[in-house]
Amino acid sequence: MNREPKNIFIRGAIPAAKISESVQKHATQTEIGAHAIFLGQVRADEKKEGTVTAIEYSAYEDMAIEKAHEIREAAFAKYPVTCMHIYHSLGQVNVGEICFFVFTSAPHRREAIDACNEIVERIKAELPVWGCELLGKDKHVWKKNT
Repeated sequence: MNREPKNIFIRGAIPAAKISESVQKHATQTEIGAHAIFLGQVRADEKKEGTVTAIEYSAYEDMAIEKAHEIREAAFAKYPVTCMHIYHSLGQVNVGEICFFVFTSAPHRREAIDACNEIVERIKAELPVWGCELLGKDKHVWKKNT
């Protein structure tokens, strides 16, 4: 199937309504037997410079969208998933808010879980997305993905 690249970016935090709507939209697809969901949330990490209060995400958007499309297509080719959604925040996301959402659906749980895990790992490793951790008044540290 020849799918067009989708914009994966959302300005600010990913709202809970977006997550629940994504799940609800699949209720009529009776060939689906499992969903796997990964939600990345901003932590209040302690740094030597202070406590993280938010992360400011930036990206080379065009390149990131194209790379996410490649990752998505590779997952569709490798796993029998019926549906897949990827969303990542841009801009400021406060501690406790969702910044990364991957949702896969498949006839069986193992395929949904394996596809979701692989997509998360590849997105974190391969996309030109950067996070600057905000540490209160006028302090920041560039985040390193682990």
